Amino acid sequence: MKALVYTEYGPPDVLQLKEVEKPLSEEDEALIRVHATTVNRTDCATIRAKPFFMRIVTGLLKPKKQIPGTAFAGEVTAVGNSVSSLQVGDKVFGFDDQGAGAHAQYMTIEADKVVTIPNKIPYEQAAASPEGVHYAYNFINKVDLKQGQHVLVNGATGAIGSAAVQLLKHFGAHVTAICATKNIELVKSLGADQVIDYTQEDFTKDNQKYDFVFDTVGKSSFFKCKHLLQPGGVYISSDLGYLAQNLFLPLITPMVGSKKTIFPAPKDIGKTLRLLQKLMEHDQFKAVIDREYPLEQVIEAYKYVEKGYKTGNVVITVKHHDKP
Repeated sequence: MKALVYTEYGPPDVLQLKEVEKPLSEEDEALIRVHATTVNRTDCATIRAKPFFMRIVTGLLKPKKQIPGTAFAGEVTAVGNSVSSLQVGDKVFGFDDQGAGAHAQYMTIEADKVVTIPNKIPYEQAAASPEGVHYAYNFINKVDLKQGQHVLVNGATGAIGSAAVQLLKHFGAHVTAICATKNIELVKSLGADQVIDYTQEDFTKDNQKYDFVFDTVGKSSFFKCKHLLQPGGVYISSDLGYLAQNLFLPLITPMVGSKKTIFPAPKDIGKTLRLLQKLMEHDQFKAVIDREYPLEQVIEAYKYVEKGYKTGNVVITVKHHDKP
């Protein structure tokens, strides 16, 4: 099978598309024939091993898993003996932020990180959905969100931000979204109640107050946004921040005032996938797709994502010439 391989950390140029052996599923795994995957910020950080402490998980000197890729959609071609939730022939999608090996024609993954695709949802849309939703949901489930509360979403057109806007509206929040001029109509279509164009206005200098500020692109800080928060308000960022401050501020801010930060450590991928599956079944979520590349151009996709200008998700389509 074809797979994207890297044996050392570095920029996208360390990646190679090669012929490798098809993997075999373990007892608790499914073998997936991949039809679509994505290139996202998590993937780009993984191949560079940045921040450095990622190497505790990915491998100190070189990557333990040499095929990257976290999100996918495809068809089950085999299951382990202990798997009862999936059957051969199921159309499925899933996600593993520790690395699923999805940038390949075939991959194996634990069955609890996979769910079936709702009817009429194409592989490309399914693959583009879980990464942003998982991280966005792990912003929301870190706070006590109540219907009608005001939430500001910075970076509302990224994979996480566009998912956050839709999830927040699902849970009944009033959403103010930050984006560039060209994406105002897109963000409104996702459900945002108010849109601020960051090319025309610095939202951090606004006088409006919010219960929560979600910085889904990590381009602001608690200190710049603190005055935007209501008493008891919470700031959450997807980035570690300057000198990794967003890891330490959650320990300090609760002791020095009513406004605080929380670090959105993601967990329970299965719960996210089940929520997403339900939303997709009822047409209550649709991933934003920027571009699609064939697997043969996946390295170019990495280079595009690393520029930091993508809107929503970048999808990789995977063709097959063999029989399942």
